[in-house]
Amino acid sequence: MSVRDAGVALRGRRAECDTLDTFVARVRAGESQVLVVRGEAGVGKSALLDYLVDGASGCTIARAAGHEYEMELAYAGLHQLCAPMLDLIERLPGPQRDALATAFGLSTAPPPDRFVVGLGVLGLLSEVADEQPLLWVIDDAQWLDTASALTLAFVARRLLAESFGLVFGPGAGGAPRARGPRAR
Repeated sequence: MSVRDAGVALRGRRAECDTLDTFVARVRAGESQVLVVRGEAGVGKSALLDYLVDGASGCTIARAAGHEYEMELAYAGLHQLCAPMLDLIERLPGPQRDALATAFGLSTAPPPDRFVVGLGVLGLLSEVADEQPLLWVIDDAQWLDTASALTLAFVARRLLAESFGLVFGPGAGGAPRARGPRAR
């Protein structure tokens, strides 16, 4: 039984469901979208994310969940999202292809430049979104590793006209963060 069929699971959440339905409709229409689903622990954020995915027929969907024990593993969260589409990596320009191959352990080259990894992820999602609208859903985003969080922030700021939606569902620990060097 789907979350949409369950009705009871989302009782009193009509406004939130309408927002999610509009989000998916805009992605299908070719608009890039970014959304953060916030709320206290136990209010049903994961149920809302399930509702979103359930209503995203016609979209390619990739889900990831941050885990506290993976926070020190660079690109672990991003790998969850990109792994299903790595067969398209050959379509990317050489430096981006090489950076992603190294970031995801497909190559033993020196650590890649984070900027080039970000460009590679943008290129990869663009390739997928050209074929079918793409939706990335990240639950427990506060537990993403720093490299993934920074790359996703980079991607979110550079989305243009792709049919791509990026949804963050932070858990009780707070909003998604992109940690990096602090300004002094």
